Amino acid sequence: MAYRAAIFDMDGTILNTLDDLAASTNAALAAYGMPGRTTDEVRQFVGNGIANLIRRAVPEGTDEALQRQVYDTFCAHYAAHSADRTSPYPGIPQLLDELRQRGVALAVVSNKGDFAVQTLVRQYFPGLFDYAVGEREGIRRKPAPDTVLAALEALGVSADEAVYVGDSEVDVATAAASGMDCLSVTWGFRSVQTLREAGATTLLDTTDQLLQAICA
Repeated sequence: MAYRAAIFDMDGTILNTLDDLAASTNAALAAYGMPGRTTDEVRQFVGNGIANLIRRAVPEGTDEALQRQVYDTFCAHYAAHSADRTSPYPGIPQLLDELRQRGVALAVVSNKGDFAVQTLVRQYFPGLFDYAVGEREGIRRKPAPDTVLAALEALGVSADEAVYVGDSEVDVATAAASGMDCLSVTWGFRSVQTLREAGATTLLDTTDQLLQAICA
């Protein structure tokens, strides 16, 4: 079916942010004398918000107060360096432009800190998204449906008129919790096996396939 709106995850879906996330994670860890993490480890840690990224990255047994300090240091570093090596995945800007031309409303809903979501949308996708939101105080993050439902309201569409596009098991669960169809891309931070085990039913390898799935 053709959808009136498409809601996109950010990390691993429209932007390859992994190198900058890993750099900020390791800068924050190093500031407190903690061992660094590999890029592949950080790949597995992201998806459930910054606090969970830091909880997974710090040494086991690190107390909550110190975790909060590492979190704050990460946020400060990432705010200044979120676009050092980040870039859109090939074909994504063209896909978004084509969707807009076809009248599809577009939103970003991410578990990335809202401060970074707004910065990166402005920098890489000016004028392409109708609504964007990241993790912020007072609203539950994905896979709870709250941020997605806020996006649907802002776009003026119902859940059955929209589709959620993501690259992780969190996105599959988010779509289900929101009563939406889900399209899972294979170029992001999770393997095809992980997506299938999470219940993904529609896996797409290219932006051309994604365009067809949204507009067919």
